[in-house]
Amino acid sequence: MNRPIVNIKPGDIVSHAEMSFHEGLSLQRGMNYRPKGNTTIILMSQRKGAPYADRTENDGQILIYEGHDVPKNINQSPKTVDQPELTSTGKLTENGKFYKAAMDYKNGSEPELIKVYEKIKDGIWVYNGIFELIDAWQEKADGRQVFKFKLQVTDLTLNEKEVIGKTVTDLDHNRMIPTSVKLEVWKRDKGKCVTCGSTDNLHFDHILPFSKGGTSLIADNIQIMCAKHNLQKRDKIQ
Repeated sequence: MNRPIVNIKPGDIVSHAEMSFHEGLSLQRGMNYRPKGNTTIILMSQRKGAPYADRTENDGQILIYEGHDVPKNINQSPKTVDQPELTSTGKLTENGKFYKAAMDYKNGSEPELIKVYEKIKDGIWVYNGIFELIDAWQEKADGRQVFKFKLQVTDLTLNEKEVIGKTVTDLDHNRMIPTSVKLEVWKRDKGKCVTCGSTDNLHFDHILPFSKGGTSLIADNIQIMCAKHNLQKRDKIQ
């Protein structure tokens, strides 16, 4: 079972460059199955006009992620063609790799662990945490077949003390703050730490921690904090 190296926390706000730096590769596509043999990564978006119909369920604990289209070419629109499972040479596409991993899980294998990043605005991404891939299927949408992948949030990296030799601190998982809440908080807090006004090393923070009954579903319980003041707040809560 591939296990992720933890170097970024759920709720962290990053640029594309910072995200790519953390992962050690240039993230140019949305589906990245074990790139360079490392942890699987997906890039999602629920923004208006997003190219794929990603959505969340069960208060952010479940992510339904849409598969990806054929590459663009001059002869046809990718949105008119079934999403492919195989390439023209018979190899698995990213859709095919994800689908196989989901079927392997349903047949008794360990679930594929997937790091999820979400684009909330141009140039602004949020790390949503680690999810397990637990199901996959194809369905009809706008006259064609698309892949759907079901992922559930896991606290694996928060509960384990060692992940590939790196110590993991105990943190409250955010249960994936809804996109609408992130956008409302970003606008309200003007993209700055509410304590010092910093625009660096930002994080979506629960005012009342999830473990103490706080919710991810309303903006009143979420604020933007920089890493320094977020850590100070955690020390006071303990």
